[in-house]
Amino acid sequence: MDGTLLDTEVLARACFERACGELGWTADAAIYDRCVGATWEATEKIMRAGFGDDFPYEKISARWSEHYHDFVDHQPVPIKPGIDKVLKKLQEMCVPMAVATSSHRNAVETKLSLAGIDHHFQHLICAGETLRGKPQPDPYLAAVAGLELPGSRVWAVEDSDNGVRSAHAAGLVVFQIPDELAPVQEIVNLGHEILSSALDLLPKLG
Repeated sequence: MDGTLLDTEVLARACFERACGELGWTADAAIYDRCVGATWEATEKIMRAGFGDDFPYEKISARWSEHYHDFVDHQPVPIKPGIDKVLKKLQEMCVPMAVATSSHRNAVETKLSLAGIDHHFQHLICAGETLRGKPQPDPYLAAVAGLELPGSRVWAVEDSDNGVRSAHAAGLVVFQIPDELAPVQEIVNLGHEILSSALDLLPKLG
């Protein structure tokens, strides 16, 4: 959802930087980058390891979340370029769709509803609803099960490397549309298609 359907990644980073600044910390971009597409639990581990034992994660996380939700809970987040056209085309083709995300369900439902695209999705697989989150395959395996299709017939569209790892491990056909970060070489070597925008998906739909 975040960074693929909705343009939330720039906002999330800005809110984190603001929270760090308010508590006297400098937001290290390299550490933050490793958290993109990860679950909240994984994000905590990455940040504690990266910033050190004295990093006030609970306080910064609380302010980060507060600033972020002050925006996303009350107004629509912009939809990523081309996504509206792709969703409409898939709906016309009667293609079932699901969301596999590292965000929690209440936030997912709110953001998709405010953006006006919630009706496109038959299933939501959200944070905490599978044994393991991304980059493990569990969220995508659950999404495929909900769609009642074999993974080899399901396309995954992702922005983050963690998301690509998850979808690839689940055996899906993966398309990556990088948001803020270009994929690392390890991810490029997986051999999936890397697109410049969602509009590049339209010719593939026939």
